[in-house]
Amino acid sequence: MSAEILFVSNNRERLPSTHCGHSRLGPESDSMSDRSVITRESMFEPLLAADPSFAPSWTAFSEEWDGEGDQPLYLALVSLAHHLIGRLKAGDTSNFAAVFDVIEEWHLRGDAYVREAASIGLLEDLQNTNLHDGTEPVEFEPWLRSESKLWWKKLDRFWSKGEPLSSS
Repeated sequence: MSAEILFVSNNRERLPSTHCGHSRLGPESDSMSDRSVITRESMFEPLLAADPSFAPSWTAFSEEWDGEGDQPLYLALVSLAHHLIGRLKAGDTSNFAAVFDVIEEWHLRGDAYVREAASIGLLEDLQNTNLHDGTEPVEFEPWLRSESKLWWKKLDRFWSKGEPLSSS
């Protein structure tokens, strides 16, 4: 895999968080349990533990954006989507359960940025048929956990029926 982070447009406009309702996911305090809140600064740590094969892409991304302030993590999530789609195509899904456990934790324990990034940044990219060649988005559904599956379906209805995204 190239160290370059690729962005492939799916001809869908990215909506600000105020339009998708993600900023109101979960309790406003972000204290969802005794476990700590996952922030943008820490969100990739458990992902890299779950899927060490993504580490070279993450390292290249981190080096490219080092010193730039807030890293554009949505670009890293596009790279992660490419990575997961490539692994799916290769039939290498051995640690997908662990990866999708992390994605579920992003939805459940993430701060507002992380929760939105989990759906709008990653799940939406996994649904993007322009990123698939020899695979289909539906092939990821068996690994989705309950909250991730809820947002997967909401994203699908948003794009297929124009239903607004909301936290309810």
